[in-house]
Amino acid sequence: MESIILSREQFTALENSIREIRASIASESKRPAEKFIDNQEFMQLFKISKRTAQYWRDEGKIAYSQIGTKVYYRLTDVEELLEAHYVKAAKRRIDCVDPK
Repeated sequence: MESIILSREQFTALENSIREIRASIASESKRPAEKFIDNQEFMQLFKISKRTAQYWRDEGKIAYSQIGTKVYYRLTDVEELLEAHYVKAAKRRIDCVDPK
């Protein structure tokens, strides 16, 4: 087993770094795992009307939570909606016409 010798300053710096890492991990674990947006933010994000948002919910295009009259969407569900309707760019094939 190899021994490592640290000066008091080095040991203190290492100790402070460990404390900072622990604090960072602790604050990350206290955050909610899922973020939500309300219907107003959803409509602004997609630039859609209230009726269109309602239609998308009725058709099952987007999952939601409702508390009273307030509607919320998980950001992961919003991302899934976008992914489900993602269209990859296709290269256009331009045929060269020989001018001769």
